[in-house]
Amino acid sequence: MLMDGKATALSLEESLKIEVSRLINQYGRAPKLVALLVGNNPASVSYVKSKEKACKRVGINGVTLRLTEDVSEEKLLEIIDDLNMDDGVDGMIVQLPLPKQIDCDKVLNQIDSKKDVDGLSLLNAGKLSNRQKGLLPATPKGIMMLLEQYQIELKGIHAVVVGASNLVGSPMAKLLINHHATVTVCHIHTKDLKSFTLQADLLVVATGVKHLITGDMVKQGAIVVDVGINKIEGRIYGDVDFESVAPKASFITPVPGGVGPMTISALIHNVVEAFKEDHHD
Repeated sequence: MLMDGKATALSLEESLKIEVSRLINQYGRAPKLVALLVGNNPASVSYVKSKEKACKRVGINGVTLRLTEDVSEEKLLEIIDDLNMDDGVDGMIVQLPLPKQIDCDKVLNQIDSKKDVDGLSLLNAGKLSNRQKGLLPATPKGIMMLLEQYQIELKGIHAVVVGASNLVGSPMAKLLINHHATVTVCHIHTKDLKSFTLQADLLVVATGVKHLITGDMVKQGAIVVDVGINKIEGRIYGDVDFESVAPKASFITPVPGGVGPMTISALIHNVVEAFKEDHHD
């Protein structure tokens, strides 16, 4: 069965829209998200546009600050400090990747953890690690929301996460552990990857390698979540070879239209959460 991220995200937006209009009535303003976009990376420009559109659909005030490719690290940190101090800004994201003159970790950790709606600062990562309430990274949170919508029970299942980045793999593994799954973390350097993926009741793949996972690597009835977006000659491919894997999977996400829309949905849910936390709603 196809796990339709696009349809799920749109249906979740309906209830979020009602919530946002309640907050506007109660507090006199909409939650506000500021996205910092450095340079003109086509993928980044396209992501930020999608985020702007999603904000608009639910009634959030979404603003993009565009900075030139040659902006200094000092200037970027200064802008983040100003936004941290601005009570009218509830959430802030810095679109990655950043140009090489800028230390990415330094920038992400400069964002006030209460406004860090991408959940990538050390403080929010630490809260997730220690099972404390914080803002969760958007992609893993979006995947959890999708699994919940399809009523997939995680307790006791064997989940295999392929990919160990701070953006997806590591926080994904932690979230699954927090939901009582048994978790194995692999990556592209794992020896005999197939021997691990064949054990998975739930397989989450986030490596950025086109069609890394093929039908012979997946057991019958597995749930497969493909986080990969690989653009090759104008076409988009996932990390999972959909054609050979889909017949074996009980549930599978398509690429595009699976995890991508859920990531954006999770991000705008985080903005509303940050607003409510700040207003003790």
